[in-house]
Amino acid sequence: MSDSFKTWRPDAAYDGHMTARFDAIGLVVSEMAVSVGFYRRLGFAFPEGAEQEGHAEAELPGGLRLMLDTEEMVRSFLPEWQPPVGGGRASLALRCDSPGEVDALYEELVGAGCHGELKPWDAVWGQRYAVVRDPDGNGVDLFASLPAAQ
Repeated sequence: MSDSFKTWRPDAAYDGHMTARFDAIGLVVSEMAVSVGFYRRLGFAFPEGAEQEGHAEAELPGGLRLMLDTEEMVRSFLPEWQPPVGGGRASLALRCDSPGEVDALYEELVGAGCHGELKPWDAVWGQRYAVVRDPDGNGVDLFASLPAAQ
């Protein structure tokens, strides 16, 4: 990794007029159908037929998008790409409406065969918290404020 971030000056690259905007989160997936099914179970609205595509997108509240690309799709423009070793390197955090929803969603996902990384627990920072892994090993954190922390 380059150390250029240590010498970067805000005015050097864009003169204080940045136009880039955070727009999407992208994940590389091994099997599109399995991943689309997993994220649909969490409420992401992928279009019908997305299971057969090499690239799929679901719009999120606020206009952001979750984008999924198959390994084959990524290799079509970056032939040397290899999946990370040792599991996923990204995680998504999903706010639930209540601590009970954290528990229920965790149980539903684990019951459907997803890997439960961390069973629901009351975290010291005032949230009910749990972690599951998506089909490619990326973390999906489920959380809700505890009543005392609201």
